[in-house]
Amino acid sequence: MTQQDRQRIGAWLVEGLPYAEIARRLDRTTSTVSREVGRNGGPAGYRAELAHRATERRARRRTPSVPPRQETGDAAARAAEEHAVEIAVGMGLPRMTARVLIALWGSDEGRLTAAELTRALGVSPASVSAAVGYLAGQGLIQRESLGRRDVYVVDDDAWYRSILTGAEQTLQAAHVARESAQRVGLDTPAGARLARGGAFLERVSLDTMESARRWRGLLA
Repeated sequence: MTQQDRQRIGAWLVEGLPYAEIARRLDRTTSTVSREVGRNGGPAGYRAELAHRATERRARRRTPSVPPRQETGDAAARAAEEHAVEIAVGMGLPRMTARVLIALWGSDEGRLTAAELTRALGVSPASVSAAVGYLAGQGLIQRESLGRRDVYVVDDDAWYRSILTGAEQTLQAAHVARESAQRVGLDTPAGARLARGGAFLERVSLDTMESARRWRGLLA
């Protein structure tokens, strides 16, 4: 949980919002918010800055699976990660999904287990599971089996797969629009509008696929 998340929690507690509503706004589970508040003074005593420092102290006492950054670079690295997360959220990713993706992109090998993601982000396994499921479905990460554990990977082809996945979804939407236009009737205003939209989406998606294939070599 970021310092900004904790500041939002503190403000929303003052407003009297319940844990469930705070969790919904943060794209977290209610239990995650409940634990965060409960171990940092409760609803009446929660202070964002104190909670953040206490969490950092607890993290330093643990032995992390992911090697810690150099202390001198911690603040800058955290700020860069939070900025990247905000950009991803602005592009439409749920916050937790964005945090998982940025954590993977920022790792040295581009591969982490669910347990490593859980510890690194300080969130519940359920939150990580939902996020990686979405990212895998969008082609942004891959799941590899390592014995009884799953490892989540971002590789050089992640952008290529993601672009193709999005273009294929747009192409499906184009086909639906054109089929709907036929059913409604091309001589009706709605049918004509659907037909134009379907033609536009089809052309854009096919051009996107062609461009992705043409420039894939830049990722090698």
